[in-house]
Amino acid sequence: MVSKLLSDLLQLDTLPKRYEIKFLLQHVPYEEVCHIIKENPALFSEIYQERQVNNIYLDSPFLKSYEDNLIGYSQRIKVRIRWYGPFFGTIHKPVLELKIRTGYQMTKVSYPLEPFQLHHNFSFDVLKKEVFPKSKLPAFIIEKLHSLVPVLFNSYRRRYFLSADKRYRLTLDTNISYYKAKKHGNHFVAFTKNHGVLVLELKFDPEHHAFAHHITQHFPFRLTKSSKYVSGISLLDY
Repeated sequence: MVSKLLSDLLQLDTLPKRYEIKFLLQHVPYEEVCHIIKENPALFSEIYQERQVNNIYLDSPFLKSYEDNLIGYSQRIKVRIRWYGPFFGTIHKPVLELKIRTGYQMTKVSYPLEPFQLHHNFSFDVLKKEVFPKSKLPAFIIEKLHSLVPVLFNSYRRRYFLSADKRYRLTLDTNISYYKAKKHGNHFVAFTKNHGVLVLELKFDPEHHAFAHHITQHFPFRLTKSSKYVSGISLLDY
């Protein structure tokens, strides 16, 4: 069903595309990374306020999206529910995001969801029986969501930077933590944190691809394949 969902979404030719280049930084001082960002010739400046990003990742019961990522399929999809601010409590503005990779390009489809409560007794039935049906989702999306299950909770702090020409955006993620989603019982007992790990990501539209290497060559970091979803699944030993 994950593959069918991907196939259906790829029919939407009007979806905007972008490139995402990631650097997984291990044991690099946070202050050093911030200095390198500000010294880049693209003249990055901070935009927005730093905020907490939270996700619930959905996958098939056999973790097909996870397996597709490990294998490295050129076309794959990641399904998550994202919100900003406190992790627990009333989630006022959750968003269903379907992130599609086609080769080196990314596409994201987003749908606002009805608010819900996240607490230690949280049940996935709330999503399937209340949140999804009450949200204005296309019928084919609702149909596919019923074949998926939540498998991972994730939270981190994010800072945002924009180049002087406003064509390139950087995000810097810190304090990355994960909770293992369980079928029964408290989801928030199995917990882990990516100690000493930062994720730096450069994002830009396809028409600006040619100049991107002038930005990345000034980062003394190695390009890497990095997925918080894959990292969380691996760290929690599914």
